[in-house]
Amino acid sequence: MKFKGLAAGFGLAFTLLSTTSSYAVTEISWWHAMTGANNEVVETLSKEFNESQGDYKLVPVFKGTYPETLNAGIAAFRAKQPPAIMQVFDAGTGTMMAAEGAIKPVAEILSMGGTPFDKSQYLPGIVSYYSKPDGTMLSFPYNSSSPILYYNKDIFAKAGLDVDNPPKTWNEVWDAAKKIKASGAAPCGFTSTWLTWIHTENFAAWNNYQWGTQENGIAGPDVELKINAEPFVKHFQALADLAKDGTFKYGGRTSEAKQIFLAGECGIFTESSGGLGDVVKSGMNFGTGMLPYDTESQNTIPGGASLWVFAGKSDEEYKGVAAFFNFLSKTEIQARLHQVSGYLPVTMAAYEKSKADGFYEKNPAREIPIKQMLGKAPTENSKGVRLPNLPQVRDIMNEEYEKMLAGEQTAQQALDNAVSRGNAAIKEALGN
Repeated sequence: MKFKGLAAGFGLAFTLLSTTSSYAVTEISWWHAMTGANNEVVETLSKEFNESQGDYKLVPVFKGTYPETLNAGIAAFRAKQPPAIMQVFDAGTGTMMAAEGAIKPVAEILSMGGTPFDKSQYLPGIVSYYSKPDGTMLSFPYNSSSPILYYNKDIFAKAGLDVDNPPKTWNEVWDAAKKIKASGAAPCGFTSTWLTWIHTENFAAWNNYQWGTQENGIAGPDVELKINAEPFVKHFQALADLAKDGTFKYGGRTSEAKQIFLAGECGIFTESSGGLGDVVKSGMNFGTGMLPYDTESQNTIPGGASLWVFAGKSDEEYKGVAAFFNFLSKTEIQARLHQVSGYLPVTMAAYEKSKADGFYEKNPAREIPIKQMLGKAPTENSKGVRLPNLPQVRDIMNEEYEKMLAGEQTAQQALDNAVSRGNAAIKEALGN
C-alpha cells in the first residue's frame, strides 16, 4: 500500500474510534519491542509506576522486533484497536509523523497532564529528531542510543592486540579482525548488528558523508539516495572481502549478531549502546570504544525508539499517559535508566546528575554515546535520516547487502541496486 493510502486509512480509523473508561483504575496499554535485559527494565518501570499511584495501571505487551512491532501497530490501526502507547524505532519516525490523524503529539499529552512541554529539558539532538520543524515534540524519546564499538578483551590478548586500545578507524578494525582470525584467537574477527543503521546511516553521519538529498529527508520527503558514492563502496567492499573467509560474520538484519559476539565467536562488535546491558549480563571481559570512522569524526545520530500516543483515546487515558511520561522524566529514573541500560539519558538533568555522581569517572565508556552525539553541531549530513518508508528502504538495502556478502555481487553493484530500488520505493510511497 502506498504511504498516502496508509495515512488516509489511519485517519479514517481514528475518526471512527472512541474509547471510554468505566473502571476506577484506567489501564494504559504499552506495546514494545524490548528483549533480554531491556525487557526486564520495561517490566520494572511498569511495576514501579503502577505502585507509585492508584489511578492508572500500565500494561506492557511485547510485540516482537522493532519492525514486527510497527507492523503490529499498523494492523491494530486498521482493526481500530490500537494501544495507548507504542514504541516505534527510529526508522518508523517518518511513517508516524506523516500519519497525523493517527497520533496525539506528546507535547499536547504532557500539557493535558498539567506539565507544559519544555524542550530545553531534553538532550537537543534527541528531542529535535522526534519533533516537527516548528519544535513540537511528537513522541517521547524512551530509549535513544548511539552505535559504539565493543571488543572481547580476552580474545584481544590471545591475538596479541592491545586490550586497552580499541581500534579507532575502520582500517584499524579490518587489521585487528584479520589478526584475530589468523591467530586463532576466535573463529571470526568482526561482526555487527544493523548494517543499515550503523554501517549506512551512522557511517554517513559520523564521517559527514551525504546519505541522501534534502538533508537526508529532514528538509523534505522527496529524497534521492547517495549511498553508492566511493566512501560507501570502499567500506562495504571491505566487509565483503572479510566475509569471504569468515573474518567478518553476518548475523542478520537487526540485532541477531549480538548472540555471535556474546558466544565468543567474534572479537570485535559494533552495536547500539543500548546493547550494553546484555553484554554486562553475559559476564564477558569486554571493553568499548567510539564508533570507528574513516579520517575524522562528526556526530552520530540517534537510534533506539520513542513512545508514540495514538488518537481516539479518552481524556482519562491521556492523563494516565501523561502521568507515566512525567514519571519517566524524573531525574532519578532517567539517570538510573541510562546507567543500567546503556541508552542515553533523555533529559539534561539526568546527564548532569550522572556526571555529578561521578558515574563517568568510574564508567568512562558510558559517556561515549553522549559525546558522539553532542561533540559537534550537526551538519546537513548528520542531523538524522527520515523517510516515509524507511523500514522498506532498509529492507531493500539489506537484500542487496546479503547478496554481496554471499559473493553474488560486488559492493558497487549492491549499492547501485540499493539506490535504484530505494529511490523507486520512495517515489512510490510519495505517490509519484
